[in-house]
Order: sequence, then structure tokens, then C-alpha cells
Amino acid sequence: MARKPQQKGERIAKVIARAGLCSRREAETWIAAGRVVVNGKPLTSPACNVAPGDAVMVDGKSLPARERTRLFRYHKPSGLMSTNRDPQGRPTLYATLPRNLPRLVSIGRLDRNSEGLLLLTNDGGLKRVLELPATGWLRRYRVRAHGRTTQDALDQLSRGVTVEGIAYGPVEAKLDREQGANLWLTVALREGKNREVKNVLGSLGLTVNRLIRISYGPFQLGELKPGAVEEVKSRTLQEQLGEKLAHSAGCDFSAPLRERESEAPAAPKKPPARGRLRPRAARR
Repeated sequence: MARKPQQKGERIAKVIARAGLCSRREAETWIAAGRVVVNGKPLTSPACNVAPGDAVMVDGKSLPARERTRLFRYHKPSGLMSTNRDPQGRPTLYATLPRNLPRLVSIGRLDRNSEGLLLLTNDGGLKRVLELPATGWLRRYRVRAHGRTTQDALDQLSRGVTVEGIAYGPVEAKLDREQGANLWLTVALREGKNREVKNVLGSLGLTVNRLIRISYGPFQLGELKPGAVEEVKSRTLQEQLGEKLAHSAGCDFSAPLRERESEAPAAPKKPPARGRLRPRAARR
């Protein structure tokens, strides 16, 4: 039986993601909504490969030329959504970023009331790889929770736990100190499922009332102030990724930089006050 000839080029959703417009999954949604046109023909299915010479347009605009893979550390304040648009009109972190930055997407997310380190990139391929459970980068958090528990009970989480039918992988949790009716914990995990920290600690009868991500893989929150964004040097990014991850993500460190026209940063909306507590440095 003859094999079908292999299509040339790359999948359209992958190309859009690599241009930094969105994730592959979001690109597929855009295609289904008729927002993507290739060589003058609107697409209705992501089952389309495009070559370098094809004309791709999204929302009536030509697809931006691919630029150098970049990564930024951002200190997300509490009260901001991690999405580009919120149906309920709640403020998003993207509205607070300096306008001269390239179009960025977040690597993973933090809930509206969570805070701390969020990695942002202009490369959808890098986003995808660093979010994969198989990549296994450790996420570390400082957590304040209402209730009482013991270190022995926390140690049991290293075996994994199932909560309401959802299986969570091993979680490292250390009891740091008690503060009135609350506890302060250091929690580390590698999967990063939706609301994982809150659900896992909830299985022990704890209610999380503050969650601060202090590291994601080799990248630390450090002294970055709330609302601040800082680019990771290209050489540092290459070193931390290593050849295998960089290849899997399809990173391009030789392409030119592209900035938006410089404008004054949007005035960020002040998040709700959360007291004067500050995250402590990660413990190794």
C-alpha cells in the first residue's frame, strides 16, 4: 500500500505559536473561528501545513516575522488575571506590562489571587515545552494556610495524592512556622495542575489564603518587586535550557530582536492590599 506523500512545511498552529501570538491550542481555536487566512483562503481546520513562502494572516494582519526566543521574569501581584482577555472584564497582567515589549505569553499560569514568579516568553514553542509534565521543572511556593497539620502528614504528600478523582504527583511540603491560626509552608511540585497546591493541601484540611511562587525551574523570583518585569539574558537562557530542551522547543537565538513602538507603560491598577508580608528566599 502506497504511503501518502509527506506534507512540506509546518503545522499552521505551530507557526502561529512560534510567532508569539498565542499557544498552539489557542491558535487552533482561532482557526476554527475563521480568524486565520493562508494565501487568501480562510482556514477552518488546523490540519494545514505552511511553508516559508506562504502568506499567513491573523485577524487581517500579516503574521509577524519570527524573532529571537526571549524569556522574561515577571512578579505577578495578587488581583490580576493571567489571561490576555477576561470575559468578566477583570484586570489582566498584560495590561500592566510596558508597551515596548514584544507580544508575550505566560508559561503556565497563576490564579487571580496568587502572586509571585511568572515566566513570560515570545516563543510559543518554548511555552509548550516548559509546561510539559515530562520536562519536570520544579515549581516552588511559599504558602500561608489556615488550619493545623504536622510534618509527618505533609511528608505523606511525597507519595502523591488523589483528590476528588484527580491524581496529583509527589509534592514536597515543609512546615516552616505557625502564625496565629495560620501556617507558613514551603511547597514544591513538578506537575503544576490547575489549583494543585490548594487542592492537595485542602486534602489535609488546610485552606490556602496566600500563595507566592518563588521559583520555576532554575529561575528565581529573588528581589523582583511586584509588577516588575526583567528579561533573562539570552546566554543565561541557553545555558539553563540546555541543548535538548532548546532543540525540542525549536528555540531561535540568532534571529533579530523586535520591539513594539515605545510608549509609556500602561498605568497598573493597584491590586488589593495583602499586608506587609514578603516572601522569603527559596530554600535548597
